[in-house]
Amino acid sequence: MIKGLYEAHLPVRNLQRSIEFYLKLNLEIAYQSDQLVFFWIEKGKSWIGLWETAQVNIPYHASIRHIALTIDKDDMYQAKKWLEVRGIQVKTSFGFTSDNQPLVLPNNRQAHAAIYFDDPDGNSIEFISPLRLDVEEEFKMMSLEDWDLRGKQISAD
Repeated sequence: MIKGLYEAHLPVRNLQRSIEFYLKLNLEIAYQSDQLVFFWIEKGKSWIGLWETAQVNIPYHASIRHIALTIDKDDMYQAKKWLEVRGIQVKTSFGFTSDNQPLVLPNNRQAHAAIYFDDPDGNSIEFISPLRLDVEEEFKMMSLEDWDLRGKQISAD
């Protein structure tokens, strides 16, 4: 019955400044009013709503001010440079500096590559790509580069 997530919403202080930021991510405006804009993530399938509000100053917590956008694993290595060209800095996450990202999240039984950055209001944005699903194996968080090297070593053994 459930096919996916259609929408997510984030609070922003200045709608125009946020529009400029999200346009840098190559997202298309689906709808706009005085205090709200929707951007297509995948046209006709999912979008994000940005609401101009004074309620932006609530403390950050991933449960209320975070979204993750899927990208292909093949694009993950270029994601940091792609963001930097647009003036968007990758942030330190889970003790991994931008130099060590993309990183691999060990959400056992799943593994995902991820890279993190903030929008102008400190909302956490993540690019994420599934690496494997439903595999029982414990491992520590590592860079995607180390993950790929590890995979080559395992296949050589």
